[in-house]
Amino acid sequence: MKIDTIKIGSNRSFGIVFFIVFLIISLFPVLKGNDVRIWSLIISLIFLVLGLMNSNILSPLNKLWFKFGLLLGNFISPIIMGFVFFLVVTPIGLFMRLLGKDLLNLKTKNVKSYWIEKTGPKSKMKNQF
Repeated sequence: MKIDTIKIGSNRSFGIVFFIVFLIISLFPVLKGNDVRIWSLIISLIFLVLGLMNSNILSPLNKLWFKFGLLLGNFISPIIMGFVFFLVVTPIGLFMRLLGKDLLNLKTKNVKSYWIEKTGPKSKMKNQF
């Protein structure tokens, strides 16, 4: 997929999202009774200010984050699709073979044509929507 065809998100939304991420990182130790992470709180405030100003300073970080997402998508998507195929589609196919089902009519037959003649009306245009 070309990067040119996909629109990168605004610097404002990028800054606000990373403000929230670093704010969560800074406040997470409070749940365990520890101190706030000051470095993360400072970074979150910087992202908030730059995000609200819609600053161009965030543009390189936004583009880098976008490219990282595309790179990650190139690896994760095939892995997830492989899991779906091998954990969902393959067991269903094996189960159907055990039952002797041929839902796609793939078994070879000694016929001249695989065309299926329709017996009912050619189309029902009533109540389309």
